[in-house]
Amino acid sequence: MGILTILEFPDERLRKQAAKVSSVDDSIKKLVKDMFETMYEAHGVGLAATQVNVHKQVIVIDTSDERNEPLCLINPVILSRNGETESNEGCLSVPGFFEPVIRTDIIRVQALDAEGLVIEIDAEGLLSICIQHEMDHLLGKLFVDYISAFKRQRIKKKLEKIHKMER
Repeated sequence: MGILTILEFPDERLRKQAAKVSSVDDSIKKLVKDMFETMYEAHGVGLAATQVNVHKQVIVIDTSDERNEPLCLINPVILSRNGETESNEGCLSVPGFFEPVIRTDIIRVQALDAEGLVIEIDAEGLLSICIQHEMDHLLGKLFVDYISAFKRQRIKKKLEKIHKMER
């Protein structure tokens, strides 16, 4: 596991909407640091605070092969969208499952960074997909919400069975 515990589907806490961060203080900076450590240890490319049961608008991402391009987005807002792309998505909260999801290809995002400074980022490809995926978590939405009810139910039953065996 990581320094923080990652909630797994179908845990209802993943459905809670995150609140805006009013100020980037020491507690938020510690949360960001802990989230990066958790994400790297779990071999993920993104993590939303909702996934670690902290319901604040904080996401961390690193899509680089070397794992040396950490990106923190606090209170992210998509300013523009262009194009469409489909890719197989997975999620640390839905371990072991990958399903095709259609997302916007190119986005422009505004957010606060880990120091509380306003930043704007143009993202495409994997970074764009990852930002949108993590922003969904802040709204209480999971990638399995984009697939058929039948597939989502099948995944839910398999994960519930795994969770029972772990107890």
